[in-house]
Amino acid sequence: MIGRALRVALIALPAALGARLAAIPLVPDGDGARRLAEQELSKPEYQEARPTLVDQWARAVIDWLVELLTPQHAADLGPWAAIVIGALLVAALIAVLLIWGRPRRSRTGRTGAVLLGSADDRTAAQLRTDADRAAREGDWTEAIVLRYRAIARSLIERDLIAPAPGATAQTIAREAAVPFPAEGEALHAAAVAFDDVRYLGHPGSAARYRALAETDERVAALRPQALPEGVPA
Repeated sequence: MIGRALRVALIALPAALGARLAAIPLVPDGDGARRLAEQELSKPEYQEARPTLVDQWARAVIDWLVELLTPQHAADLGPWAAIVIGALLVAALIAVLLIWGRPRRSRTGRTGAVLLGSADDRTAAQLRTDADRAAREGDWTEAIVLRYRAIARSLIERDLIAPAPGATAQTIAREAAVPFPAEGEALHAAAVAFDDVRYLGHPGSAARYRALAETDERVAALRPQALPEGVPA
């Protein structure tokens, strides 16, 4: 009796499953499709890819020029069309440069990036303040680490270096020596001090912190002698 019931259940199961699956709509209705689209477009990768105001403006100008250069409109403009359009393009480029300025490397994306092995979004001024506080408390190791971070952050804020997230202290010192060649030796010594206390476990000292702080102050006050490519004087 039980065996017969089991066979009946097994025979009826595919039909039941088929009826269930048939009841599930494979294509969503209008409201469902709209919800799915909104959920998809709300993902970060879509939001980050949204065109900026400049992108939209440029797209509108291009569309207008394409429309203007169609055979019908070009015939209406006559032989002076190319000159007029060229003048408009030059004027538009000058307006963009005057309003938004020369394109520069963005610092926003780098501010909170990993720097010297740690994620730290403090400004150079904040790092100097914290370094001085650690020095007053006699924590020379922390003071040296923070002061070297201040040197690196200051150079980034000035758009003089662009270290990768995994850049070492020596890499940053070499990059910094390009705009400040006269400080190359001092920057190398500062990087050595950072590595000694951060990674080799050597104790910091007041003398090493003072030397590092003096290097930071000199570099902050100096005008770059050799600018990286793309950085205005």
